[in-house]
Amino acid sequence: MLDVVRGISCNDRFVRAGKWSHEPVANSWTIKGKKLGIAGFGAIGKAVAKRALAFDMAVAYFSSRQQTDTPEYPFYPDLRVLAEWADVLVLCVSGGARSYHMVDQSILEALGAEGFLINVARGSVVDEAALIAALQGHTIRGAGLDVFAEEPHVPEAFYSLDNVVLQPHRASATFETRHAMGRLVFDNLAAFFQGKPLLTPVI
Repeated sequence: MLDVVRGISCNDRFVRAGKWSHEPVANSWTIKGKKLGIAGFGAIGKAVAKRALAFDMAVAYFSSRQQTDTPEYPFYPDLRVLAEWADVLVLCVSGGARSYHMVDQSILEALGAEGFLINVARGSVVDEAALIAALQGHTIRGAGLDVFAEEPHVPEAFYSLDNVVLQPHRASATFETRHAMGRLVFDNLAAFFQGKPLLTPVI
């Protein structure tokens, strides 16, 4: 979100190409005060909301049901209505048949020409052809993508677009997070063999 809204990667390419000496630097946009819509309000969606508060963003969410533990955030039962409200729409929903192409042309049109789409969910959640067309035609302002429909293959149409940031599905790929994931496996095994409740039981 920070990258695509502030144009960080785009301006990195601008500097590396030697353009700064003879071309004006384009303005970007601020995160502060923007309206953040979050689709999928489980642990990840709530973590995104928590971080957004540091930027004085207004937060609302769409989910399969209203969350009782976060009454401070408005709930939108209709994704299209949330997209119309939001400046930035972040996808945190689970994959599968129920969310397949949840974000299609109509949702992108609702997000609008000043809106940004961020997908850290699954590639199947977004109709990629519709998204490419929306980015090319400036139906939306930009997108940040960590996931794709046919990973690791990414549609080449994205490559020439400066209003999209592409990442190779690496959200949890930090040394700290991977160490914590491994530690959690050992802690669960230790709890099991000691007859204690599991830390993360699968129900």
